[in-house]
Amino acid sequence: MIAFICGTLEEKKPDSIIVQSGGIGYEILTSAYVLERLPGLQEEVKIVTYLDVKEDSMKLYGFLTGQEKTLFKQLLSVSGVGPKGALSILNNLGPDNLVAAIIAGDSKAISKANGIGSKTAQKVVLELRDKVSTEGSIFDLSDYQNSSAGASAGAVQEAVEALKELGYSGAEALKAVKKVKDADTMKTEEIIRNALRQM
Repeated sequence: MIAFICGTLEEKKPDSIIVQSGGIGYEILTSAYVLERLPGLQEEVKIVTYLDVKEDSMKLYGFLTGQEKTLFKQLLSVSGVGPKGALSILNNLGPDNLVAAIIAGDSKAISKANGIGSKTAQKVVLELRDKVSTEGSIFDLSDYQNSSAGASAGAVQEAVEALKELGYSGAEALKAVKKVKDADTMKTEEIIRNALRQM
């Protein structure tokens, strides 16, 4: 309904902002992750929004990118996760680490968000693992998948799994492997050795 709002950042609160656009001040609920990345007051901003409509209320939720909004909506599709919980998860992990946690099956990282128990976190992983997209995130592996050279995404995934076996979280493992230069030319063992140097 309201895809985004462009305007002047008038006010920042711990969990919301006010953006003035066309003579109207929009109160937009958002996370600390977003607040930290916003410019100063009276600066121009573009906030991607999601309008949550209930019988007795209408609330706008704000994000910096379409990817964040998509993740928010995907979290809402999980039974037991409402807007507050979805925002809490995004606030705790940020979009990139959330994608990594879901792909790696790291429900413990998700359960650290306020108001999210371990059962709900497990549901998030189970229901969204095949739905989340790494496109546009730091975990986008398309460069490996499109490579004609040696290892490709298979070896990258094997390296991530091996690092998890060594006790690293899924998010840590993905980040370290993503930092390995020329991983698409390496065997699994080489990727692991180089990734461990990034830890």
